[in-house]
Amino acid sequence: MPAPAAQWQPLFNGKDLTGWVNVNTAPDTWSQRDGLLINTGKPIGVMCSAKMYENFVLHAEWMHLEPGGNSGIFLWSAANPNPKDRLPDGVEVQMLELDWPKLNVRDGVVPPIAYVHGEVWGVGGVKTIPDNPRGERSSSIENRALGRGNWNVYDVVAVDGVVKLSVNGKFVNGVRGSTRKKGYLCMEAEGAEIHFRNLRILELPPGVTTPEQVAPERRP
Repeated sequence: MPAPAAQWQPLFNGKDLTGWVNVNTAPDTWSQRDGLLINTGKPIGVMCSAKMYENFVLHAEWMHLEPGGNSGIFLWSAANPNPKDRLPDGVEVQMLELDWPKLNVRDGVVPPIAYVHGEVWGVGGVKTIPDNPRGERSSSIENRALGRGNWNVYDVVAVDGVVKLSVNGKFVNGVRGSTRKKGYLCMEAEGAEIHFRNLRILELPPGVTTPEQVAPERRP
């Protein structure tokens, strides 16, 4: 018999953190209010999904509350953060507030504005090939993210080592050839409050994935 059709599943039930594991943040870093997932941003770190995912479509709506706020989601992660920066490996899908570049000028150089519109890249030893290269990173080809106080919509298609990102209704970025093709999802706290809603995932059929392309299983 054919396999049943895939169904969307919520990643956050609007009531508590069932389905998630606090990896290295504080007990009050993540909470819920009025059906929203609230992330204080402090301390820097992540919580991860209780299960691994391979091929999927991820829908996430997010809103920054502070100028220059920083956050993101790691795909196909081992959820084992580096003790130095407290962040894990995986394919990072960046979520930045629009003032981030002007608040992070270094040696008189302002980071490129495309940086805040959904960069995607492999981190922590996970390698990817950028569709729109900015060094090892891939930058969006169109600036579509909205600033603090506005909801942004990310739709992420992750299949067989390829990641495509839609920002507010249009696909504008992606990477391919990821050396990791199955792992945990990690939600990032990185210094600023951010809200999430309508987090859901559509799991797709698995591919031909070797053991080397699967994240090690986390130990409790």
